[in-house]
Amino acid sequence: MSSSAWTQLAAFLVVLLVLARPLATWIHAAMEGRVAWLLRVERPLLRAAGVGGAEQGWLRYSLGLLLFNGLGVIAVYALQRLQAQLPLNPQDFAAVSPDSAFNTAISFVTNTNWQGYGGETTMSHLTQMMGLTVQNFLSAATGLAVVMALLRGFARRSAGTLGNVWADLTRATLWVLLPLSLAFAVMLAGLGVVQTLAAAVPATTLEGVQHSISLGPVASQLAIKMLGTNGGGFFNANSAHPFENPTALTNALQMLAIFLIPTALCFVMGRQVGDIRQGWALLAAMAVMFVVAVVIATGAEQAGNPRLAALGVDATASATQPGGNMEGKEARFGINASSLFAVITTAASCGAVNAMHDSFTPLGGAVPLVMMQLGEVVFGGVGAGLYGMLVFALLAVFVAGLMIGRTPEYLGKKIEAVDMKMVSLAILLTPLAVLVGTAVAVATEPGRVGIAAPGAHGFSEVLYAFSSAGNNNGSAFAGLSANTPFYNLLLGLVMWVGRFGVIVPVLALAGSLAGKKRLVAGEGSLPTHGPLFVALLIGVVLLVGLLNYVPALALGPVVEHLILWSAA
Repeated sequence: MSSSAWTQLAAFLVVLLVLARPLATWIHAAMEGRVAWLLRVERPLLRAAGVGGAEQGWLRYSLGLLLFNGLGVIAVYALQRLQAQLPLNPQDFAAVSPDSAFNTAISFVTNTNWQGYGGETTMSHLTQMMGLTVQNFLSAATGLAVVMALLRGFARRSAGTLGNVWADLTRATLWVLLPLSLAFAVMLAGLGVVQTLAAAVPATTLEGVQHSISLGPVASQLAIKMLGTNGGGFFNANSAHPFENPTALTNALQMLAIFLIPTALCFVMGRQVGDIRQGWALLAAMAVMFVVAVVIATGAEQAGNPRLAALGVDATASATQPGGNMEGKEARFGINASSLFAVITTAASCGAVNAMHDSFTPLGGAVPLVMMQLGEVVFGGVGAGLYGMLVFALLAVFVAGLMIGRTPEYLGKKIEAVDMKMVSLAILLTPLAVLVGTAVAVATEPGRVGIAAPGAHGFSEVLYAFSSAGNNNGSAFAGLSANTPFYNLLLGLVMWVGRFGVIVPVLALAGSLAGKKRLVAGEGSLPTHGPLFVALLIGVVLLVGLLNYVPALALGPVVEHLILWSAA
């Protein structure tokens, strides 16, 4: 990896930490109801909505989330199907097809934001704002609510409640996501990102060719798209489009926005459990895996395609050319910023892209794929990354307990059989959905029809699509033609399982932990804040997170990489 790439990575991490620490203080205070004037605003809103502020057990909390998100699916589906009859449709777009509307509704409600359509040629301004942008807020708020419930489970002693789901959703939306998004949207609009309700404008090229340039409320959707780790772009080209990402500065700000809340939540975790070192330990494990991934992806893209070198093509970086593999990358950003963006967006459950992942080298493209398959716990989505990493932390202490013959403990709570059952469900349901979906797609004619690339790369495209859906990422190896009834329905089901098949076990786990006494660490307790535990946690994430996918990876990017380099 070049010195400029190292400098970019170091600067990114330093700025991220500087911004995350003060944000963590605000998130913790707001979500725990420790700001008096916020409560004076919040209580009348909850009363007006007809919900009380009484705390709930894990089951009522879960049912509330499922009901809330289920209604969200219905609302977004209806907006798409009725958009031709609704206002704010200056380009007179027709209703979205039933299968695409179903897929998109589940996609945005589950924080996946997978898009099988071209945003600027399919969705009206009303659908973009009232449907997709609103769900960008609410899906991120759901993740934030779940992680706070889990942290309360660790922090409380012999308690039967985890908080109030309606209060948590309100606080996450109004006091965390909305202020950040408002400030970021104004900043983006000032830096050149489009923000208007105007229709598309005609343009004529120097050759006399007529084009239609799409416009819309982009900055407002882009802000929460990044801060909420959503990823759904207003334009089909996503953050490679100059109206969504016009400069190197907006590109850097978007990358920081993706990781900002997930990083801050590590510090929130330390505050919540009364030991800031615990948050630092999880953050260290995430950072180590992230840096390694960036090094591998950037190095692979800088190395380029060996087959071109064998044909006498000079792919060496110089003053006159970028070198390496520039296929599918924006010339404005180059290899370094594109590779860093690709790892960030797949380490988090964002899925926004500023380059075509399908055009990466086999090894470079395998890194985003693996980042998703780890469960997106390397920083991860808003809330989802931290509760996913905490599930792996419980598994790590369980493994350590087996090795030394002691009952495992984490943060003062004994980890018992019922807890490990919930941990197992949370870890295994997503790989099951991903692998079954991939198998069905490659074994049936409707699935194979969408595969354009032959051999290993075509399999990688299908595996990437289901890994992205199941882990609620939303990015794609876009060579796969996935906007068909088969893929829209199957990917929609995988998204739902990948989201709520994890959330419900996590909330059940939180309820179990909240009901336990909090023990004082003794001489036999495993320290969970030092380098030894960080190394153990990384090992468990890599081993368990990837173990289910090794055969599939061998059939896809591994074979493709070996073929590419063996023929060089």
